Amino acid sequence: MKIIVCIKQVPDTKGGVKFNPDGTLDRAAMLAIMNPDDKAGLEAALRLKDQYGAEVTVITMGLPKATDVLREALAMGADKAVLVTDRVLGGADTWATSTTLAGAIRNLEYDLIITGRQAIDGDTAQVGPQIAEHLQLPVISYAQDIKIDGDKVVVQRQYDDRYHVLESQMPCLVTALAELNEPRYMTPGGIFDACKAEITTWGRADLKDVEDCNLGLAGSPTKIAKASDKVRKGAGVKVTPDSPEEAAAYIVEKLQEKHVI
Repeated sequence: MKIIVCIKQVPDTKGGVKFNPDGTLDRAAMLAIMNPDDKAGLEAALRLKDQYGAEVTVITMGLPKATDVLREALAMGADKAVLVTDRVLGGADTWATSTTLAGAIRNLEYDLIITGRQAIDGDTAQVGPQIAEHLQLPVISYAQDIKIDGDKVVVQRQYDDRYHVLESQMPCLVTALAELNEPRYMTPGGIFDACKAEITTWGRADLKDVEDCNLGLAGSPTKIAKASDKVRKGAGVKVTPDSPEEAAAYIVEKLQEKHVI
């Protein structure tokens, strides 16, 4: 079994975000981590590797510094890593990103593709299903459990306060929730091997069946009108009541003013 896991290096939002003049994220200036949903998807692939002896390939599109998350994935247990990077790919929205990743994945063999549900820097949940559409694959989203049954994948798909059990013939694509599992830590030996491992690097010329008009900022239908860091809240009003009864009365009064009660 061959599994491809799409991972993304995303800004560590705890440290704040920075923007370029065109409204896109200045990724080179921010601390970065592996996207949590993607890490859960990677862990799911590694558990399938442990159980069935699958080969796991991780792939990402990004700046050269995105090799950091690829080496992290290798240190966790992935077998191969591919970085897709090129200046013409910069500023891509979900459409251009999924087009690029699909063009790269066409170079690889796979039975199962796993992506995160969504990235914390975009929260669109579009790239995974779009990749499946480009590759004409069935897709199961919001996976909270993944099992293999012969040549089929069986997924518990999260749905409100319950879940659906869906089955698909492979090859197919599954998008994973961060709640899917608890990702493993890198091992000392894995870190040592990952530092020495060769990472395959592809550019625009390596993408199959992709037109230039669908790549990068120029090929992105989504345009950013304005972008800013989160608005800082004021200090608020501090009240020091003389008794619990007075505190309760104050809270009720404010709730009534807001028409909450």
